[in-house]
Amino acid sequence: MADSRRKSLSIIIALGMFSFLTSLSGSSTNLAIPKIAISLNISSSMATWIVQIGLITTAILLVMFGHIGDILSKNVVFLAGGIAFVVGSGITGFAPNFVIILFGRVIQAIGAAMIMANSMGIVTEYFPDAKRAEALAMISMFISVGSISGPGIGGFIISVASWRWIYLINIPLGALVLWLGFKFLPIPKESWAHVKEVTKGANWTGQNLFTVGIILFFLSGSFFQSGRGQLWIGLLFFVVGGGLTIYSFVQDDKSNMPWIAPEVLKNRGFMTSIFALMLVMLVNSISNILLPFYLQSYNGMSPFESGLVIMLQSVMMLITTPFAGVLADKINRQLMTVIGLVILMVSQVGYAFFPADLNMVKIIIPIVLNGMGMAIFLSPNNALTMGMVDKKLAGIAGSFNSFARTLGMTIGISFASSALFFQLPGVTQITPGLGHKFVQAFYNVFWIATAISAIALIVVLIRYINSRKEPVKKTTAKAAE
Repeated sequence: MADSRRKSLSIIIALGMFSFLTSLSGSSTNLAIPKIAISLNISSSMATWIVQIGLITTAILLVMFGHIGDILSKNVVFLAGGIAFVVGSGITGFAPNFVIILFGRVIQAIGAAMIMANSMGIVTEYFPDAKRAEALAMISMFISVGSISGPGIGGFIISVASWRWIYLINIPLGALVLWLGFKFLPIPKESWAHVKEVTKGANWTGQNLFTVGIILFFLSGSFFQSGRGQLWIGLLFFVVGGGLTIYSFVQDDKSNMPWIAPEVLKNRGFMTSIFALMLVMLVNSISNILLPFYLQSYNGMSPFESGLVIMLQSVMMLITTPFAGVLADKINRQLMTVIGLVILMVSQVGYAFFPADLNMVKIIIPIVLNGMGMAIFLSPNNALTMGMVDKKLAGIAGSFNSFARTLGMTIGISFASSALFFQLPGVTQITPGLGHKFVQAFYNVFWIATAISAIALIVVLIRYINSRKEPVKKTTAKAAE
């Protein structure tokens, strides 16, 4: 009995710690962008690719690694992901130039995708139904702690040492977690011939179309950032990339062995929740990438101080989430998502009225509202999303949910940096000297974020109104019988 508990605890620690490290690394990187740009003598817009390339890679590979984990071995994919994440962290931390940093971030993101795509599946395999919710809650706690502490820990590291340490710290911690993983997660002995056999029927054409489409779609941002002179090239990449990405889902749906079960894509309620989630993550990531520029580069705040300010959003999410979950169960999940999006939209308006100087009251209120709105929306929406699919499809539905979150974050960061620097042609570094030009460009981006929040609000409001009509329809149908 004691050995069983020790094994269960070790598995949770292994899964949770890698979830913590990937979350910590992501939130720390956002904060480090201004410092990295100065350290490498690159433009601020170029430095945002350190964040974007990691998210793009993860978005491309999440569903694929979830599927491979199902048909091969979740343990193998997870542990290989842990190795890749540690190796990528080392390459990024020791990188002598920008290109090597991007290469390291790609390797790191491949590992993160392997980890994220299989963590929930491993919990499902190793924990009985009675213990599963508790195990998932513990892993979610690791993720939350990583997100919350990322700005604070990352800001402290950057303030007292080189930004490289936000990556190098992953090496000893990751090695320790890998030791636990290899000890308690058994690896099946499979021949290379068997691996080829179980993967050869997969829809690699669809995966390749999706990969090319996503890359072209996000490369459009680099042309938009270059200013009006390359606007048409950016639009071409945007349209072609977006078209290929959409077509890849159509092609996958018609293939003999699709990555995504057709029942999932054709589930209207599920896809509505996924679309709303993607828009919300898009909006939330805009502030995550722009606030460090506003606080550090424009207003001269230290990375540690700005990290503490930005951390308020995650702290508010952690405080609000339990109450949101209870209220969603007692009141109405659909209604809670509407309330959450109203608060999120108000927070974006607040960002659009940020003061030019460091008036902390006016700065903190929108950040707190942002965290509160996210918490009130996410818990009920996640419950609605997973409740709309059959249990046998929970794995692919979960990885598709993670994909939507990651895609929304990636689009948001790419859009925010592109929209900001498109308005500042020729600007390589954000400095106080930009004055009103930067502030106005900052405001404009958040007015667009407000509009996107409004679209998401309309989507969930329609869903709520339709859910209110359903009981009436059922009552009418019974009366007719």
